Amino acid sequence: MLEWCICYGSHVTTHLRIGQAAELLRVSPDTVRRLVDSGHIKTARSAGGQRQIDGPGLARYMAALPRPDPPAAASESARNRFVGIVTRVIKDGVAAQVEIQAGPHRIVSLITRESADELGLKPGVVAVASVKATNVGIELPRS
Repeated sequence: MLEWCICYGSHVTTHLRIGQAAELLRVSPDTVRRLVDSGHIKTARSAGGQRQIDGPGLARYMAALPRPDPPAAASESARNRFVGIVTRVIKDGVAAQVEIQAGPHRIVSLITRESADELGLKPGVVAVASVKATNVGIELPRS
């Protein structure tokens, strides 16, 4: 299991380990390897020779996946945390619209542009959508 925290640093990586990608996709690492081998997900080699998943490529793959119909009634608690990958960020002078794909869930949040810039949000970045009532906050996982 990955550890997550709110991070305010300027170093945001967009490459993931196979296990991290598997957790985001909610599949096994072997399934991720098969997706890589079939060309659905791109990788690069680290300096140590390990395969690393391209975050923006994974974001595009996840955004293109079919979404199931939502359940008839909410069965979650009032406060939910959805770990996912940023698939899109649209910024203007004051606000930013951030889209996160968390498993089968597409979450859209409007936050300040300053917050989006400080978090370094861009497609491929792993983030956590924290939902309470009608508010959705965005934070970064602990590295």
